[in-house]
Amino acid sequence: MHSRNPQVSVIIPAYQGERHISQAISSVLAQTFTDWEIIVVDDGSTDRTREVLQPYWEKVRYAHQENQGVAAARNCGISRSRGKWIAFLDQDDEFLPDKLATQMACVQNLPKHQTDVGIVHSGWQITSDRAEVLGEVFPWQGIRELTLASWVRQKPVFLGAMLFDRQWLAQVGGFDTQWQQTSDVDLVLRLAAIGCRAIWVRQPTVRYRQHEGNVSRNAKAQAQEIKAVLDRFFDRPHLPPEIAALEAASRYQSWVWSAARLQAMGDIRGMVECLEKSLPHSPYGMSETILDWVQGLEAYGGEYGREFDAIALTSLPEWQQLMVTVRTVFAPSLKMI
Repeated sequence: MHSRNPQVSVIIPAYQGERHISQAISSVLAQTFTDWEIIVVDDGSTDRTREVLQPYWEKVRYAHQENQGVAAARNCGISRSRGKWIAFLDQDDEFLPDKLATQMACVQNLPKHQTDVGIVHSGWQITSDRAEVLGEVFPWQGIRELTLASWVRQKPVFLGAMLFDRQWLAQVGGFDTQWQQTSDVDLVLRLAAIGCRAIWVRQPTVRYRQHEGNVSRNAKAQAQEIKAVLDRFFDRPHLPPEIAALEAASRYQSWVWSAARLQAMGDIRGMVECLEKSLPHSPYGMSETILDWVQGLEAYGGEYGREFDAIALTSLPEWQQLMVTVRTVFAPSLKMI
């Protein structure tokens, strides 16, 4: 099915993956581009993950490690990979059939002198637990070019939608295992900071499955980790002044994005906490900030197939108390008007 040294290594970290991993593997087997290998890294599963993999035993390379987290599992996969290009697929997601063909055609058509391209990015579909398509995300609509500034400001990271040059991954040492929720964002920021260029394939290439077991559903921990990742990024020596100047905008975006995740999951108190933390970083006045929050919450809900009722949200006592906080924060500037 593939050459001795395939062009693409597909790395699937697995932990308690018995429910969906067969569908993830099947989506790779169904690719129209066939020069690949699949590496499954079992991160200490105690369920039937290994048993479920038996029908695919001759089609995957399997590695087992004690439970160390997804970043360590991905690093293990990278160390065992043979492809020049690396694709990451979570155990509960699925590649669309032309994922690898489309992204590999993109890199194969690049001029030979463009050796700085190390990431090919794309869009993604949002599906239910039963694989019903709920929405689609087209991040290039708001981010025309994937520059260091756009990565820092907006952080449009979803590993399943991306393809990486393994040489660039080696340069930054892979994933930082101290991060349990945001090692992907940290990785991409570090790559962009050393000059790794990213380009768009303007179509969805992967399906992101939403269900109760998603690791990323731990949105509060994710919000705190993003803060820590940004703390370290903006402490980098020799950071270009134009990038350092984006710190407030970057932190504001992260807190509002986390608030949207929490609101969509029904955690109104968590949403309020994140919006409060965004306040010191807001580039807007009071009315513009509130409007931006509501628009951000609505946009996130729309992308992920959720209805958003602004009137119901803003009628909640938690929201009313948040408005009191907002007026207090903006009071000095209001008095000057």
